Amino acid sequence: MINFKSVKWQNFLSTGNEFTEVQLDKSPSTLIVGENGAGKSTFLDAISFVLYGKPYRNINKPLLVNSITNKNCLVEVEFIVKKKHYLIRRGIKPALFEIYCDGKLIEQNASVREYQEYLEKNVLKLNHKSFTQIVVVGSANFIPFMQLKPGDRRNVIEDLLDIEIFSKMHTLLKERVSRNKDKITESKYQIDLLEQRIELTRKHMNELMSMQKSDRENKEKRIDELKKQIDEHSKSVAELQKQIQETTATISDQQQVQKKLEKLNQYEYQLKHKIESLQKDISFLHDNDECPTCQQFIESDFKEEKIQVKNLKKDEIEGGLNQLSEHYNELNTRMGEISKVQEKISELNRLIMNENTSITMCQNNIDDLTQKLNEEQTQQNDDSAEELKTMKSQLKEHQEKHEEYVLLKERYEIASTLLKDGGIKARIIKQYVPIINKLVNKYLASMDFFVQFELDENFNEKIRSRFRDEFTYDSFSEGEKMRIDLALLFTWRAVAKLRNSISTNLLILDEVFDSSLDTTGTDEFLKIITQLSQDTNVFVISHKGDQLYDKFHSNIRFTKVKNFSKIAA
Repeated sequence: MINFKSVKWQNFLSTGNEFTEVQLDKSPSTLIVGENGAGKSTFLDAISFVLYGKPYRNINKPLLVNSITNKNCLVEVEFIVKKKHYLIRRGIKPALFEIYCDGKLIEQNASVREYQEYLEKNVLKLNHKSFTQIVVVGSANFIPFMQLKPGDRRNVIEDLLDIEIFSKMHTLLKERVSRNKDKITESKYQIDLLEQRIELTRKHMNELMSMQKSDRENKEKRIDELKKQIDEHSKSVAELQKQIQETTATISDQQQVQKKLEKLNQYEYQLKHKIESLQKDISFLHDNDECPTCQQFIESDFKEEKIQVKNLKKDEIEGGLNQLSEHYNELNTRMGEISKVQEKISELNRLIMNENTSITMCQNNIDDLTQKLNEEQTQQNDDSAEELKTMKSQLKEHQEKHEEYVLLKERYEIASTLLKDGGIKARIIKQYVPIINKLVNKYLASMDFFVQFELDENFNEKIRSRFRDEFTYDSFSEGEKMRIDLALLFTWRAVAKLRNSISTNLLILDEVFDSSLDTTGTDEFLKIITQLSQDTNVFVISHKGDQLYDKFHSNIRFTKVKNFSKIAA
């Protein structure tokens, strides 16, 4: 239960820089009166603003600051929940929002919206819509329960019975169902994709095996062809080598001829040198009569004799040189023949080298093809088998996850059935509908309005007169509607107290019966107020101060002093 203690405000609407404070638990019933514009309804706006950040009436937030002071707008409220003392402070210019529990400020790490959500869900456990149905009821902004839309009616009842948690659970469940649906779709997509990939891989392996077989046969055929080519080239090499042997045998005298030519060259050089020496001596004897060494005269006979001897020797040597030249020409001719044979042998060796190159190339091709055969067969089969194994493992994982998601979907469907409006909530509401109807009819009877009022489980009304005529809410006059609205208001408070969900000591009524209730209705309404006042602090704002002044335990009068609202002394 929320036990409100006090509320005070300054620079709020028509209030000035001094705090206006109202003790909320001091008197069982309090009448609030004042002239129009004196600030009576500011009391409602202040409580609504400090608790929910918005006034009770439709006033823009910037206009809540007093237009004269234009700063330091502040509202404070104190209440007790479960023996914990709370102080809420909210202001504008500067902006302020603080929650104190037993004198300690609750941390404000979260955003303002989250801080407000904490206040409503964890402390008050009362939202603004329920607040305006159970705690504060004003003629300016109050929407009677019977005029609410079906969804809003349900929200009020769920808050009242403390079963809105099922709606929140249902909302969260919808999110989980949506996420699980996406997971099912994704897992099914992955399963289909993997199954297709596995089938394609198997087909590829079969095609690969077929291609490998054909490719292997082609490679083996090519290897056989290369081996035949190697045999042919080897035969050619053997034949060429045989020709080289036979041809080489025809020039077995090559070294002897070479040595003889070298000797003949030496002899030729020696003989030519000898002839040059004899020719020099002969020329000297012809040209000189004296010996250059001893300076003696050379006799002509002696000269002739010497010249003759040297000419004979020269002729002899020249004759030997001619014979040597003939023999040299013979050997040189032989060397020419040997050179031609050697050229032929070189050509044969070149042909052998070409054949050996072809043999090497063929052998390299054979080695390369053999290696490819071994590698392709092993690698391709191994790669495909490993890929297939991995995909099967992945498929198994996705199938297991898919089964989990499907099983979770079934559980969510069961939970959704329980959490829908026709599930757990409907059963709880079904138990309370008779109690609600009994209380409504009790309060209607207390106000001398004798009809049989019933709400069904969908919160649609059925109203019967004493003569069993059926009516709807809209069929009644404004005064009769007000009696129904008040009966429902008191019923909600009674059920809240019974449930101990959103029970509170505070009830504020702003001009709710000034125009709609006649004198009899007003008297009956005041009787109910008197009955409530045992554990409730009721505040009634009214223009009928002269008629009601002596019917309340205490009175508060608001006045305007120098354009500022104040409580009269």
